[in-house]
Amino acid sequence: MGLSTNKQLKWWGISAIMLVLVFWVLGGAFLPYIAAAAIAYFLDPVADRLEKIGLSRLWATIVISTITAMLVFLAVLLVLPLLIDQLMGLAKAAPDLVAQFQKWLGERFPQLFVEDSMLRRGLLSLQNLLKDQSLMLVNGVLNSSLAVFDFLILLVITPVVSFYLLLDWDKLVAKIDSWLPREHLETIRGLASNIDRVLAGFVRGQITVSAILGSFYAISLVLIGLQFGAVIGLVAGLISFIPFVGSIIGGSLSIGVAVFQFWDDPIWIGVVAAIFIIGQFFEGNILSPKLVGGSVGLHPVWLMFSLSAFGALLGFVGLLIAVPVSASIGVIGRFLMERYMEGPLFKGPEKPEDE
Repeated sequence: MGLSTNKQLKWWGISAIMLVLVFWVLGGAFLPYIAAAAIAYFLDPVADRLEKIGLSRLWATIVISTITAMLVFLAVLLVLPLLIDQLMGLAKAAPDLVAQFQKWLGERFPQLFVEDSMLRRGLLSLQNLLKDQSLMLVNGVLNSSLAVFDFLILLVITPVVSFYLLLDWDKLVAKIDSWLPREHLETIRGLASNIDRVLAGFVRGQITVSAILGSFYAISLVLIGLQFGAVIGLVAGLISFIPFVGSIIGGSLSIGVAVFQFWDDPIWIGVVAAIFIIGQFFEGNILSPKLVGGSVGLHPVWLMFSLSAFGALLGFVGLLIAVPVSASIGVIGRFLMERYMEGPLFKGPEKPEDE
C-alpha cells in the first residue's frame, strides 16, 4: 500500500469522523434536508421516465411535486383525524383493558391473585401507570409547542428542498462524480452502483410492502369492527420493514383488543388472528420476494442492529439514515472481503514457479 493511498485513507477517515460528529451535534436540524433528499432519491426514477416521454426536467419535477402534494393533502385530510381519534381512544381505553384482563385472569385463575402476589401488584401498578401517563403522553406529543414547531418546519422546508433537489438531482450526481479521485474512479462508481441497487431493491420495495400490508391490516380490522383497528393496522404495516416485528406487534395488539371486545363471540378473535396470518403469508411468499427480492444483501439481524445503533446515537435522524448507511457498509464490507479473499493475506505468499 503506497504513501498516496495511506494519505487518501487518512483524509477520507477524517472526513467520515467529522461528518458523524456534525450529525451527532446538529442531527435535528438536518431532519428536513435528510427527508427531502430521501424523497428526491425515490422520485428521481419517475422524473427520468417523464423526461424520456418528452417532458423537460422542470415540468417533470412540477408534475411529480403537484401529484405528491395532492396525495399527502388527501392523506392528511382523510386519515390523520381518524388516527388521532383512535390514538386518543386507545390511550383512554388502555387502563380499562388492563382491568378487564385482570378480571378475566382472576375469574379463571384465582390462585394467581392471592393477597400481595407479585402478579397482582404488577397489574395494579401497570393499570395506575397507564391511567396517569397515557393521556399525558399523547397530549404532550400532540400539544407540545416545540413538537408542533418542528413539525411545521418539516412540513414547510421538506417539500421546497425536495423540489430543488429533484430538479437538480442529475447535476448533483455529476458534480459529486467530478470530485471523486481519478485513480479509484471506476471502483467508487461500481460501489455506488451496488449501493444504489441495494437501496432501490430494499427501501423502495419495502416501502411498497409496508404500504400494502398497512392498508390491508387497517381496512380488514376496520371492516370487522375491531376497536382501534385503523391505527393498529397502520402501525403494524409501518414497522413491517423489520422482519416479523410488524406482524407480531400488530397481531398481539389486535388479538388482545379482540379478546375483550369479542369474548362472547370468539369466532371474531380467530378472524383477527387469521388476518395477520394471511398478511404474513402474502408478505413472505409473494410481496417481499416480488418487490424486495432476495439479493439485496441486508440481513434482518444486521438491519435491526443498525436501527438500534443509529437510533441510540442520533435519535430519529439516526433511524432515517440507518438503512442507507447500513446498506453502504454492507456493500463496502463485501467489496473488502472479496479483495481480502483475492489477496496474499488470505492465500499466503505466492510460491515461485519451478524453473
